[in-house]
Amino acid sequence: MRAILESTDDLCSARSALRHVQPVLSQMLHCNRKVLACSPINNEPIGSMPLPNTLSEIKKGGTSMFYQLYEMNHAVMAPFRAAADAMRFFYANPLNPFSQTTVARTVAAGLEVFERVTRRYGKPVFGHAETTIDGKPVAVTEEVVWAKPFCNLLHFKRHVAGGRGQDQKILVVAPMSGHYATLLRGTVEALLPHADVYITDWIDARMVPLSEGRFDLDDYIDYIIEMLHVIGPGTHVIGVCQPSVPVLAAVAVMESQQDSMIPASMTLMGGPIDTRINPTAVNDLAQQKPLEWFRENVIMNVPWPQPGFMRRVYPGFLQLSGFMSMNLDRHLVAHKEFYEHLVKNDGESAEKHRDFYDEYLAVMDLTEEFYLQTVDTVFIKHSLPKGEMMHRRIPVDTSAIRNVALLTIEGENDDISGLGQTQAAQTICANIPEDMRQHYMQPDVGHYGVFNGSRFRREIAPRIVAFTQKHARTPSRTTPFKRIIKGGKAG
Repeated sequence: MRAILESTDDLCSARSALRHVQPVLSQMLHCNRKVLACSPINNEPIGSMPLPNTLSEIKKGGTSMFYQLYEMNHAVMAPFRAAADAMRFFYANPLNPFSQTTVARTVAAGLEVFERVTRRYGKPVFGHAETTIDGKPVAVTEEVVWAKPFCNLLHFKRHVAGGRGQDQKILVVAPMSGHYATLLRGTVEALLPHADVYITDWIDARMVPLSEGRFDLDDYIDYIIEMLHVIGPGTHVIGVCQPSVPVLAAVAVMESQQDSMIPASMTLMGGPIDTRINPTAVNDLAQQKPLEWFRENVIMNVPWPQPGFMRRVYPGFLQLSGFMSMNLDRHLVAHKEFYEHLVKNDGESAEKHRDFYDEYLAVMDLTEEFYLQTVDTVFIKHSLPKGEMMHRRIPVDTSAIRNVALLTIEGENDDISGLGQTQAAQTICANIPEDMRQHYMQPDVGHYGVFNGSRFRREIAPRIVAFTQKHARTPSRTTPFKRIIKGGKAG
């Protein structure tokens, strides 16, 4: 989200000129801040946009060809990338007597940099094969315990010895904002010694066929509710960044319906509950742009031969280009230093670079309806804090929350969700008893430090664990009612 709202604007004046030269090139102006003046207005309401099924729909938005060009570029580069990888293997192979010479390392380093910058990065793995419980190593395996077209519920099953008491169950709701759930690898790792952890493993929208239907913010909320039913009573739910809004909405809906599967507690971390408070540059830009700007400039059709062919999405590569452009100098320096580390045979530093960029460069597409509805509801209309948010045409009443403990966490230097934006949940959940609510502001951390890094492990994670233990609840289990997920299947 930040990438789109804070993208560079140096291409604005070029757009009209490029239109006269070659219409397709104008689609590359996907992130500039002033292009709105050139964009037509589409008054189609959020939540009612049909999936494309005609040529006119494919062309709608004027940016679909850019995705085609991106795919074509990737295909054209494939043989060169394969050749570079093969030659790198030759020059770096220990069996090659010249592999440790400066010339060979230099050539191998250049080939690896080329291969990595032209590669499409797939979904990373969590890689949590083991954790430590009570000072002893315990094996961990991943299992999918629930699945829907746009999300899998992943359980990190700990193979603990018999006779040990059951730990709290925690559902971590990962952001659906361009990166995979593995972005929270460190969050899960810190919680595993103390809790039975589940996480939402969102699926790349371009991999979901049109036949599976739509997915919007209402579906997101329904998914959370159904997952809480699957895990069972007494679950603690954590919303990290963007999911803070749908998590809070889901809990409000469950409380309003007197759902027996309400979570014992909810923890909201660095989330945009009320972006009117201490607005960041991201929030200011969202207010300056009408929703049609986002629809006309960042929504594209998934190209063939992807499984989601013709689905309208906000592409992950577009998000990534925005991320990269905001700190382009730093990324260039990082790759230059990576090359130098390879030449110097500094394997440890080079491996750190690989680990970071394998995660950073792995991105996923979001459905048009989810992306636009989130922008409209959260950043433009501020519907939740104003009491105007609707779920399936029913008001989301946060004052109905009375039985779910609330922990809000913010970072002092968060430049994405400003101080006070997450804490606003404490205000709009007015009927939660005082002894069931807590707020914590972590000094000296930015947005990502709220859920990852040394301060998270040392300062924040212990507070989350202590809060869940304090508000543990194990009611008798009842049979959950079935819910119909729009765009999915009966649960």
